Amino acid sequence: NHWRGGEALRNARTCYDHLAGRIAVAITDCLVERSCVLLDEDGGEVTKAGHAFLEGVGIDLGGASKRRVFCRPCLDWSERRPHLAGVVGASLLRHAFDRGWVERIRDSRALSITSAGKEGFAATFGIKPAIEEGVVAAKA
Repeated sequence: NHWRGGEALRNARTCYDHLAGRIAVAITDCLVERSCVLLDEDGGEVTKAGHAFLEGVGIDLGGASKRRVFCRPCLDWSERRPHLAGVVGASLLRHAFDRGWVERIRDSRALSITSAGKEGFAATFGIKPAIEEGVVAAKA
């Protein structure tokens, strides 16, 4: 396996303070397709619909420092496509931890997607993490 850390690292991991890997790219695709997030090379924006959606599923975007970037794309090194960084990306990771959707893998940035996560990612974002096969499908 040429991926350092293997498929677990490629599936889901932390990238600084936010979620990365296949799952994060799939969430980003979902939010862009639903017009919740607008991304370009320079940055990102959460739309009015995006704020409503994220707040509706319990993702808290409040309490953000005004000095911190709110939403921006971050190139995912394993997928070569963007995932979300900034306040939005950090809030997604915190939400996944708080709901028990992901757990840290010891001595690694890799995250394990739990059975609760499998259900939560599918119900919230229409993403079906096929954990057994080590693949995250973008559509449920």
